[in-house]
Amino acid sequence: MHTMSLDVGSHLKSVRQMYGLSQRELAKRAGVTNGLISLIEQNRVSPSVSSLKKVLDGIPMALADFFTLDLAAKPQVFFPREELLDIGSGAVELRLVGGRLGKRSMSILHERYAGNADTGEEMLTHVGEEGGVVVKGRIELSVGGESRILGAGDGYYFKSSVPHRFRNPGRDECEIVSASSPPTF
Repeated sequence: MHTMSLDVGSHLKSVRQMYGLSQRELAKRAGVTNGLISLIEQNRVSPSVSSLKKVLDGIPMALADFFTLDLAAKPQVFFPREELLDIGSGAVELRLVGGRLGKRSMSILHERYAGNADTGEEMLTHVGEEGGVVVKGRIELSVGGESRILGAGDGYYFKSSVPHRFRNPGRDECEIVSASSPPTF
């Protein structure tokens, strides 16, 4: 019989705490007694695969994710401004959140357009969708054959395969927070 090297009890406790659940709350969600959760976490009982699966369903988390989750190698969650990679050029600053992360499902950008700056004469096209909100200033967004000037608080969302272009029509800086999926950068 092959024995597992993972300390199931302390691992379950760490995962439960990571999700902000008390033993009682997890037990209620999983339909088991909180005594069972306590016994598992103290390694006083070794749960069967089916009872561990039932407990994890209360989180919810798959068995495979539970056994492969590396709690020691916590992924970076917070990114100070100086760590946001500037992938723009010239008068267009595009700061990518989590730029050094390996696999991402989306790109999040903090964009700044100096007065009269734009993304270029050529319209952009790429796979996916993108959206954002103007935080400060004004931006002229052209998507397909339509153009609109958006101000602070205005948002946009479109399929990125439609040709598009961003242009700051004024002298004041424009600031946008945007996201695209799949990641463009």
